[in-house]
Amino acid sequence: MFSIPEVPEKQRPMLFFLLVLTIASIGGLQGWRTLFNNFAVESAGLNGQEIGVVQSVREIPGFLALFAVWVMLLIKEHKLSALSITILGLGVASVGFYPTYLGICATTLILSFGFHYYETTNQSLTLQYFDTATTPVVFAAIRSVSAATNVVMGVLVYLLSYISDFKVAFLIIGLAAAAAGVWGMMVNPVDNDLMPQRKEMVFRKRYILFYFLTFMSGARRQIFMAFSVFLLVKVFEFSVREIAVLFVVNNIFAYFTSPLIGKAILRFGERRVLSVEYAGLIFIFLAYAVTGSRWVAALLYIMDHLLFNFAIAIRTFFQKTADPSDIAPSMAVGFTINHIAAVVLPVVGGALWVIDYRIPFIAGAAMSLVSLVAVQRIPDFTKAKG
Repeated sequence: MFSIPEVPEKQRPMLFFLLVLTIASIGGLQGWRTLFNNFAVESAGLNGQEIGVVQSVREIPGFLALFAVWVMLLIKEHKLSALSITILGLGVASVGFYPTYLGICATTLILSFGFHYYETTNQSLTLQYFDTATTPVVFAAIRSVSAATNVVMGVLVYLLSYISDFKVAFLIIGLAAAAAGVWGMMVNPVDNDLMPQRKEMVFRKRYILFYFLTFMSGARRQIFMAFSVFLLVKVFEFSVREIAVLFVVNNIFAYFTSPLIGKAILRFGERRVLSVEYAGLIFIFLAYAVTGSRWVAALLYIMDHLLFNFAIAIRTFFQKTADPSDIAPSMAVGFTINHIAAVVLPVVGGALWVIDYRIPFIAGAAMSLVSLVAVQRIPDFTKAKG
């Protein structure tokens, strides 16, 4: 069951700040994701390859996340977080006004800049403000709040499908997110006693394993983001209401299980938790490729999403090995590395989908096997504590 983590009083304003903006970020993105595939197919007539291109466009801002380090020379990190949420909301609000291939690409690019720059600063601020014993619990709490937000958003989209068209639904969701961003720009949750962050790019040899796992996580995430829901809509003909219901069920599970992931990292360590994730993904991706049942495919999607949350262990592993002043620039560089594969994979995967929709999922299983081997190099921090 979700509960707000206990943190020192000086850290509580930042925790509340991050929780509010995360609700806006996840709510805006989830509303867009729930509506996107049906909007793209029904209103804009996009095919599989065009969907892949749009998903690649969505990842370009993530690829450019390293520039957040330079943006923070002009604006404080928490202000950049709030501004990013405002941009995300305005981008989502505008989607329904442009039901064309180019229009969807443009609005997707705008909202994605907001989402990715917020995620960069969100992760950075979390690692800066909370210690190694608290960070997994805070990350898990944020994931749990995100899941609850997704449930609410799924219900909202389901209800909006009865009373409004795509344009109005995107507008309502986007403006609500933008309002939270405006609030964030008017508050100050900063602890001035924190160690200052480096204001230049950081790339160190001792972080190589973190960089590699981050890169592979980006590739794995794209199979999940770009093709799992598209499989449900295109191959198994799920309607927008069925997708909304699936997201609600999915996130109810995530709401209750996310706190357990944080506890599992503290008890078993990052290596074991990530090993479970990648072993599970090998099975899930292969099952996506062979199943002929729409209900099995829906169950696989829920399992896929639950394992997706295990990726917080990559960041907590980095926190335990990094120089504290490297956190903000390293999160920006990490986001860029994460999105190298993310920019390319949807386009390549979309082209392969046209040949056979199973190919992207088989490739995902192969990448998960490589990741499973790589995570065995993570030190066992639980032994170090003992």
